[in-house]
Amino acid sequence: MRITEILAFFMVIIPVLLVIVAMFGYDQGNGFVEASRIIRMEPEPNVTSLEDSTLQRNEGQKDSVDLSLLGGLLVPGFMKDSCLSRYQSYLYRKASQYRPSLHLISKLRAYEGLHKRCGPGTRPYINSERLLKPKQTGDLNSEGCKYVVWMSFSGLGNQIISIASAFLYAMLTDRVLLVEGGEQFADLFCEPYLDTTWLLPKDFTLTSQFSDFGQNSAHCHGNMLKEKLINGSSVLSLSHLYLHLAHDYNDHDKMFFCAEDQNLIKNVPWLIMRTNNFFAPSLFLIPSFEEELGMMFPEKGMVFHHLGRYLFHPSNHVWGLITRYYQAYLAKADERIGLQIRVFDEKSGVSPQVTKQIISCVQNEDLLPKLSKGEEQHKHPSEEDLKLKSVLVTSLTTGYFEILKTMYWENPTVTRDVIGIHQPSHEGHQQTEKLMHNRKAWAEMYLLSLTDKLVISAWSTFGYVAQGLGGLRAWILYKQENQTNPNPPCGRAMSPDPCFHAPPYYDCKAKRGTDTGKVVPHVIHCEDISWGLKLVDNS
Repeated sequence: MRITEILAFFMVIIPVLLVIVAMFGYDQGNGFVEASRIIRMEPEPNVTSLEDSTLQRNEGQKDSVDLSLLGGLLVPGFMKDSCLSRYQSYLYRKASQYRPSLHLISKLRAYEGLHKRCGPGTRPYINSERLLKPKQTGDLNSEGCKYVVWMSFSGLGNQIISIASAFLYAMLTDRVLLVEGGEQFADLFCEPYLDTTWLLPKDFTLTSQFSDFGQNSAHCHGNMLKEKLINGSSVLSLSHLYLHLAHDYNDHDKMFFCAEDQNLIKNVPWLIMRTNNFFAPSLFLIPSFEEELGMMFPEKGMVFHHLGRYLFHPSNHVWGLITRYYQAYLAKADERIGLQIRVFDEKSGVSPQVTKQIISCVQNEDLLPKLSKGEEQHKHPSEEDLKLKSVLVTSLTTGYFEILKTMYWENPTVTRDVIGIHQPSHEGHQQTEKLMHNRKAWAEMYLLSLTDKLVISAWSTFGYVAQGLGGLRAWILYKQENQTNPNPPCGRAMSPDPCFHAPPYYDCKAKRGTDTGKVVPHVIHCEDISWGLKLVDNS
């Protein structure tokens, strides 16, 4: 009986235990399965902060694509092989501390939609171009598409900053910007917009007349004002207007920057613009644009920084020049210093005064160390003390490069830093008409923008482009007067934006002359040109 009772007990209890264990194991198994599923499905950390860019770059996370979009300035969808710089530039430059505003990003997306709808080859473009042909009639507001055409003019630096200004104007006035550049532009820059082009077609109706456009042309805005031929009714019959906004424009041409004239020309389908200026500062003085510009650019001195990075992407050929040089001479440096030297009034050879000014600037501002003349020059620095500074020199001649290279090769530095001096090219003189010259110029502007600290020459749009693209407050080598060195030799830029060299000095409302550098706190006179205008932050 005892054995029978024991067996009966186990026969009852064992199945119960097995059920409990099975249930427990099933729950636990499902728990682990669910946990592992959650781990697998949880998205990777979305590291988008500017400070974490280096970490993200090193770890090679898939979110690195987001960094290539520059905080929302750019859109995905381009074929990467067609424009390598668009997706690789962030790998060569520190993440910008200046974020584009949400309103600017929204305006860019809206503009892209407009350009795609109205750009070359579309039905609205074809219909609008017909209005330019003789004896053509029709609705001047055909399908709501209006255009501003930028005419190729001046050197490459001037072209880049003036296109950025024209693009800003196009966004403010709901126009499509088309640039005359042909094969050379296509060779230098990638297309900035998806599935459309910013290049003016070669067979554009007015192209053959471009060389005849001038300040005395029948369709010149300034000339029509002078002859009192343009008013609210006469403008309705115009298919196009020529805008002369180059450095030599007159008082009538400058009326373009008045709200009254903006209202007058706003419905003209085609505006043909010749300019070599960064005229954006004067757009900030037009009351009808003021609120919109304030929302687009809360940081006022970042206009070219944002628009330049949006518009100008080196073509694959130029990108090869940039990356090969960077990897060979700049990549391994602890610090990269850019030095852009342009002497406009130098007839020949190297100027001793300019040489002295350059050395004083870089050494007084602690950009490069002074030379050691004492016993410490014989001491061998430890591996920990060794610091490599690479200096990228851009100049039309080799003289200043040779002086700096020899100086830092033959003498040790007081800091024991090792200084490498490099110069990619020396073209002798500006040759805007030559494609290879422009390739090198564009590559060198971009290389300068990749440096940690930058020194540029006064008045030089070459330096302005580098400073703006890099978001750098460069040190500006002040222009010499009467062969005497300025004191101090250089000064820090107030913002990365270029200087508007030839602004109007006119109060449109009061209809009298005024100092336009004292109207609003964020439009002031430039560091290097006392009569120029520059955008700066209110603070």
